[in-house]
Amino acid sequence: MDKLRIWRGPGLAWLGLAPFFLFAFAFMLLPAASILTGSFQDAAGALTLANFGHLLRPDILDSYWVTIKVSATTALLGGFLGFLIAYAISLGGLPKPLRAFMSTFSGVASNFAGVPLAFAFIATLGRVGLVTVLLRSVFGIELYDSGFNLYSFWGLTLAYTYFQIPLMVLIILPALDGMKKEWREASENLGASALQYWLHVGIPVLLPAILASLILLFGNAFGAYATAYALTGGLINLVPILIGAQIRGNVLHDAQLGYALAFGMVIVMAVTLLAYSWLQKLSSRWVK
Repeated sequence: MDKLRIWRGPGLAWLGLAPFFLFAFAFMLLPAASILTGSFQDAAGALTLANFGHLLRPDILDSYWVTIKVSATTALLGGFLGFLIAYAISLGGLPKPLRAFMSTFSGVASNFAGVPLAFAFIATLGRVGLVTVLLRSVFGIELYDSGFNLYSFWGLTLAYTYFQIPLMVLIILPALDGMKKEWREASENLGASALQYWLHVGIPVLLPAILASLILLFGNAFGAYATAYALTGGLINLVPILIGAQIRGNVLHDAQLGYALAFGMVIVMAVTLLAYSWLQKLSSRWVK
């Protein structure tokens, strides 16, 4: 005789998820709904598509282009340097204590952004920063006369790359750890060189994970706001800064246009996350 299954309901264990659902509803779903509805309304609350028509203005298109350039550049730079560091940690034969230190440091550094990061770069590479003064007084090199400017596109790119590198390390390490030694030994037994191994085995296996990591780095930089605003003061025409100026600015104030800009960012981020999830599924086959 089969035992009857008694439905006990969700129980008290589900209460542990209540703070998460409450947080997600208050800080993700409600703002997303507000952006969606506000982008289709005018100042009087009537339905309109004019806000999306304004997205074709030259200054707004330029802001998207500049944001994409900064995000793509920092994703490539951070991805390349982070991959080299992760390779040294995982496959380079580093001592275990050093590996643990680098992993911990990467976790901390990847979250060091915003105003503290901007202040750190200003204190280091600003016009009266430590490195700038050191180069001038000791080596006679005037950093800013050579064309460098911390408050420009490349200065912001340098600041973004700081937290992109450790993020790449954290993302790509599991994929590198999943590389089996048997693959390398089998290729060597068949007479393949190290270059042939990476061209025909290593890179094809890691390619989905690398592309997924680069996409995530792109999305991470695309949505950054505090670092750019604190470092450049709005001198660089980025989409997050333009959204802030439109929604709560004193000179530029068009909340509905800000909602439309934010809706465009949501679409870009959604495509980024979908592509990342798909590539992660491909790479997880090898990690297993």
